[in-house]
Amino acid sequence: MLDANLTQQLRTYLANIREPIELVASLDDGAKSRELAGLLDEIAALSDKIAVIRADDDMRRPSFLIRRAGTDIGVRFAGIPLGHEFTSLVLALLQVGGHPSKAAQEVIEQVRALDGDYEFETYFSLTCQNCPDVVQALNLMAVLNPRIRHTAIDGGLFPGEVEERQIMAVPSIYLNGEPFASGRMELEQVVAKLDSGAAARAAEKLRHKAPFEVLVVGGGPAGAAAAIYAARKGIRTGVVAERFGGQVLDTMAIENFVSVPHTEGPKLAAQLEQHVKDYDVDLMNLQRAEKLVPASHEGGLHEVVLAGGAVLKARTVILSTGARWRQMNVPGEAEYRNKGVTYCPHCDGPLFKGKRVAVIGGGNSGVEAAIDLAGVVAHVTLIEFDKDLRADAVLQRKLASLPNVRIITSALTTKVVGDGQKVTGLVYKDRNHDQEHEVQLEGVFVQIGLVPNTEWIKDAIALTDRGEIEIDARGETSQPGIFAAGDATTVPYKQIVIAMGAGSTAALAAFDYLIRLPLEEQMAA
Repeated sequence: MLDANLTQQLRTYLANIREPIELVASLDDGAKSRELAGLLDEIAALSDKIAVIRADDDMRRPSFLIRRAGTDIGVRFAGIPLGHEFTSLVLALLQVGGHPSKAAQEVIEQVRALDGDYEFETYFSLTCQNCPDVVQALNLMAVLNPRIRHTAIDGGLFPGEVEERQIMAVPSIYLNGEPFASGRMELEQVVAKLDSGAAARAAEKLRHKAPFEVLVVGGGPAGAAAAIYAARKGIRTGVVAERFGGQVLDTMAIENFVSVPHTEGPKLAAQLEQHVKDYDVDLMNLQRAEKLVPASHEGGLHEVVLAGGAVLKARTVILSTGARWRQMNVPGEAEYRNKGVTYCPHCDGPLFKGKRVAVIGGGNSGVEAAIDLAGVVAHVTLIEFDKDLRADAVLQRKLASLPNVRIITSALTTKVVGDGQKVTGLVYKDRNHDQEHEVQLEGVFVQIGLVPNTEWIKDAIALTDRGEIEIDARGETSQPGIFAAGDATTVPYKQIVIAMGAGSTAALAAFDYLIRLPLEEQMAA
């Protein structure tokens, strides 16, 4: 199953295993079990510290337990963890085998100190770019704390469970048999949700931060570029982000990042984070900004109030809070989110195999989603508000060639319909004849653009009617000393490479602002 290049890479990684491990398989007579058995044998052949054991002691088949020999330390995969989960498999082999994690020591100690019995189950799909973070975080927790167990389950191989639990989005996490969380989570977020005192301790730690010369709010491409450019000037730089990587984390394929023919969002986000960490930048991740208080006079300290109550101060602020998926804001959308209403076709598409779905939006993202889903689901209905699709002509031709796609234009979605547990249909209005129609289906994929994350600063700086931050060519906002960059601003094109350039511009402008302040302002605390 593994090609020569992947086999050699895996052999190199497995040389870091310190303790013997066992791959304990539970199989049946199916093709997927034979496929898994072959993969386990290939892995075991690459290290004399790995043995394969056939036990058939788990109800889910195919599945396997990675267990440290002679102990209860281990993690389980139900399915074949290739695709996006191959990295999760490699890390699990290493960590169960005694190779130390690169997680922060403070977080490791938090995990070890958790008091309670935790049985986690995570449903993933092999095409989900958000799932590996969750799987890897919970796997590590199971290795660190003997009272934590984790099973990562490929929802595509266990449709009965997916149907029974009404799982319509991945990753979906269950704890002790009950829903725990849905969507991308990092290790620190999982720990904070279990450790009730973590948020208060984090807030107290942040309260004692000295003022920054440049404080970047937001950790997407614009924020990362701004932090790097500011730090290279040798000035005190901080980044506060609710989710480092931002919208890039939800991007599947990136093929227009100049000089890089192809990459994926999570990979690029990890590279951005590492690049920022290469400099003397105070990175404060998983912190949501709730209020901006501009300085009372030019050269004074601006304040950013965080959700936990901590206040960060800075001589200059660069706002790079990005954007989020736009919602339809119709009855039923919020009620059935993750119960049939979803915003990520790449992540959740496999869960709708053989079902009928709708895609809302006729731009590039909507048409690409419809094309992608048509290869998985039984039927796709694409609904567009305008009289014509807005996607590139080549995409429209591809969409029109698909036999299981229906295109409805001049249509306004007015309601998502469900049975209380899951989506059963949607209602749209024909804008030409003012008539309503209901479409029977089980999934709704919303692809209607982005909304800037600026509600929290609407009373602090000038915004457009669309909520975008008004900036000039230097990234300056309406408030002296406050700059902005990226998708949250009036920059006309929302692209990664443009956001990076804008973040760099804002950082250079902030530095220029700082060095031109009167000396007494520069020296003031």
